[in-house]
Amino acid sequence: MFVFVCARCEAELTTPLSQLALPVHAHQSYGNGAQLPVLMESGTFAVDPDPWGPPWRLWDEIDPAEAEARGIYAPVHALSDGASGRIVVAPGDIRGTRLILEKSGSGGCCGLDGSGGPNMACSACGLTVASRIDDCSLWQAVWLVPDAVRRVPVGGTAAAPLSWDELIEEGKSSPPFEPIITRGASRLGPSHYWSWSPRWEAAAGQALAHLLAASAGRPVTVPDGLIAEIFQRALDTLLPAGPPRRHAVLAGPGWPAPETGADILLVPVHPQTGQVWTPVGPAAPAYPVPLPLGVWAWMAFAPPYLPVPSSGGIPRDVLRDDPLPPRPAYLFQADSSTFQHTLVRLPAVRSPWLRNILENLPHHRSAGLF
Repeated sequence: MFVFVCARCEAELTTPLSQLALPVHAHQSYGNGAQLPVLMESGTFAVDPDPWGPPWRLWDEIDPAEAEARGIYAPVHALSDGASGRIVVAPGDIRGTRLILEKSGSGGCCGLDGSGGPNMACSACGLTVASRIDDCSLWQAVWLVPDAVRRVPVGGTAAAPLSWDELIEEGKSSPPFEPIITRGASRLGPSHYWSWSPRWEAAAGQALAHLLAASAGRPVTVPDGLIAEIFQRALDTLLPAGPPRRHAVLAGPGWPAPETGADILLVPVHPQTGQVWTPVGPAAPAYPVPLPLGVWAWMAFAPPYLPVPSSGGIPRDVLRDDPLPPRPAYLFQADSSTFQHTLVRLPAVRSPWLRNILENLPHHRSAGLF
């Protein structure tokens, strides 16, 4: 556990926190006027290894060698020259800060978006220490400025990360559908609609980039059902048709060993360490495609929807069959920004066919693929 303190006056700025891996949807912008929930669980923090935020430099101002040194292998609109190592926490875990009023009104539509730079100061000494984000379509968070805070251990010996078996035993998973709250929908207050989960769209954007890189330009098939609904339409559109095909299969803890000859494995990422699950044995050389554990766990261990008996009461050991959540009225679309963010950071994007997909991303967006 750690507490973050002001680098100037040592005042405590957070409650005790434990570290998690940075969520794949950390920088996602979703929908129009959507009120997204808090990014981080209470009592946790994550560190973003990449620079983010102003100042920004356009791609034409950046030498390709510099970009590659930063792990960027294809053109992007702009690169941040902001600080790397920013720390993100839940707003409710912040202590001893105040908003900087002159920086709280720039750029946002319905709230704070941080586009004007850090907008929170230490209440004790006035040092600028963080950015509060709560604008529509953005995940609510507080991003601590790395040079303005210091991490102080508390609580004695650090606990070891949970094992894969312990994580599976917890049974946490993320459903693919959820209600999205909209701001200012009516005079009676916020409204909502059922949608594909923003977490799933971001996770699919990251995974799709890896699936394309793993394909080496050959067609790829994924398991039938929900996984196919998430990926197959995009794979069939972006990759050529016909044999020889590559096969992606689900693999991970508590799941049967991957079949021999599997080319690509859809595997979970450890939520605490950020490590990708790796198999042993014949499937080890297969390309691992990372998925957040909550998304992977739903794909692997989705809860059953049992039918209601035609007469009489429901037996004690049978799950209730309350009405299913409404399905979205549109096909699944991976998050294009997360897809682009991931793909430009994969060396495989140097291949002309992958670069062509990247350059045609606006067309694929307008066609409803993203």
